[in-house]
Amino acid sequence: MVEDLGRLVSTESPSLDIERLTRSAQVLSDIFRARLGSPATLIDSPRGPHVHWSGGGTPRVLIVGHHDTVFPAGTVAARPFACDGERATGPGVFDMKAGIVQAIHGVAALDSYAGVEFLITSDEEVGSHASRALLEERAQACGAVLVLEPSADGGALKTARKGTGTFVVKIHGRAAHAGLEPHKGVNALVEAAEQVRRIATFGNPAVGTTVTPTVAKAGTADNVVPESAEVSVDVRCESAAERERIESAFASLTAVLPDARISVEGGMNRPPLPAAMTQELFAVALAVAPGVGIDNLRGLAVGGGSDGNLTAAIGVRTLDGLGAVGGGAHAVSEHVLVAHMPERAALIAAIVGELTRA
Repeated sequence: MVEDLGRLVSTESPSLDIERLTRSAQVLSDIFRARLGSPATLIDSPRGPHVHWSGGGTPRVLIVGHHDTVFPAGTVAARPFACDGERATGPGVFDMKAGIVQAIHGVAALDSYAGVEFLITSDEEVGSHASRALLEERAQACGAVLVLEPSADGGALKTARKGTGTFVVKIHGRAAHAGLEPHKGVNALVEAAEQVRRIATFGNPAVGTTVTPTVAKAGTADNVVPESAEVSVDVRCESAAERERIESAFASLTAVLPDARISVEGGMNRPPLPAAMTQELFAVALAVAPGVGIDNLRGLAVGGGSDGNLTAAIGVRTLDGLGAVGGGAHAVSEHVLVAHMPERAALIAAIVGELTRA
């Protein structure tokens, strides 16, 4: 597993980098061939190839992952894959290349692959826009989804997730010379600052709703009143009612400065993953865990979203967090605890075995 993981991590796969994602998909297909006896099918999309593999027979379980990462090209050269026997490190090792490798090896340990499908997408980190329809189609065909996102703290599975989205607030002002006649301009940056203060009040931590301005852009030169500005806002909530409240709040934004205009794009992309959609598969995981040496398996609700949100939203039973044990997702500190890799592969195998025998 460590050998396959090193090869996969060393093949950079930044989201939206079609050339590198294509190489990553080819490496994944080779690993499927080596471990499961047949190559995967690469499915082209505007955001890079998705990787689909089927063990044949009536589909009963879809194992979902993504091979794109948040790290830009060149990160591997600066921070190459390494393993000291205890920890494996490198860009994307925890989120989520180790989870993919573990699942492939876990399925390889089964007597039969019939009923098992893998779908490893190329755009999960940027919203799953090019993979959502395919993901929903295969999830409905299989009737059960296991998501290879990294585990929660201590190896816990993820039994509920918040809905997630990104709103982009665009401010339209009027340019003018900043020294000669600033009064003739409409300062989009000043308007953006007013809007950020307002948007920062939209959250409600008491019910799990977070609204966080994350990226701001404005201006073209230091002697020009900014004509335009743009603010990206990360939103996470647990209920449909909160989603509606937040959408209404963004829709009601109005300009403070005379002659400034505001438009809002984006919105909630992933609906919440409720605990009710994970209960059945979590019960299966709890039942098989002791047999693979895991005696303290837990489930946790988490704030991040995944493709599990999408499959649960169409009524397909889903279980998330079945990937690697470690930490530091999206950070320099990203790592996988190597000693847990065999037991996590065995856990996937045991759950898949139960579902394909059903």
